[in-house]
Amino acid sequence: MSDKPFIHVVDTTLRDGSHAVSHEFTAEQIAAIARGLDEAGVEYIEVSHGDGLAGSSYNYGWAKLSDEEMLKAAAGAIKKAKLTVLLLPGIGTVEDLKMAADCGATVVRVATHVTEADIGEQHIGIAKKMGMMAVGFLMMSHMVPPEKVVEQAKLFESYGADYINIADSAGAMLPEDVKARVGAVVEAVQVPVGFHAHNNLSLAIANAVAAVEAGATFLDATCRG
Repeated sequence: MSDKPFIHVVDTTLRDGSHAVSHEFTAEQIAAIARGLDEAGVEYIEVSHGDGLAGSSYNYGWAKLSDEEMLKAAAGAIKKAKLTVLLLPGIGTVEDLKMAADCGATVVRVATHVTEADIGEQHIGIAKKMGMMAVGFLMMSHMVPPEKVVEQAKLFESYGADYINIADSAGAMLPEDVKARVGAVVEAVQVPVGFHAHNNLSLAIANAVAAVEAGATFLDATCRG
């Protein structure tokens, strides 16, 4: 038996990738992409505005479709994958989360600044009560030392998060930075750890590999990078 870890892929094309098209995905495009990802065996397919549920606004850019329309388009095309959403407390609300669950979402990733995991406690708790998988998502993790990332990851774990995702939101990390943060969190928590790379320094692949070497078992990805 191989001792290599099984890596879970979370595809964010229909969420983070929507920034690249000014949030103008049509229902037909969403269905086609979701169907292709599902058929390819992708385990988690994240769908929403680029800034998460309720992100469509003057501040973050208007989307062509509502979150509900996007989720229904994806749900109708997915047979095996888990429909996933991102929620930023202060943008998305518990009502938005309930709507997403009604549309078929079974996973929510609650995203906060790397110093503010505490604002996600309510959302993690409610998601768990609704029977959803809940993820603690720490954004801008390059801004603090590994010890601070660990502190915040442990908060998310205490709230009931099923895994902790560490995000290089600014694409500012080098592989050694990723290893230091991911490795420290892997050692400190009892739940799985994931990593979300950005390619600003053309290091997304190298950083993803570094995350796996440090013990991450969830990796975010998008079609066409």
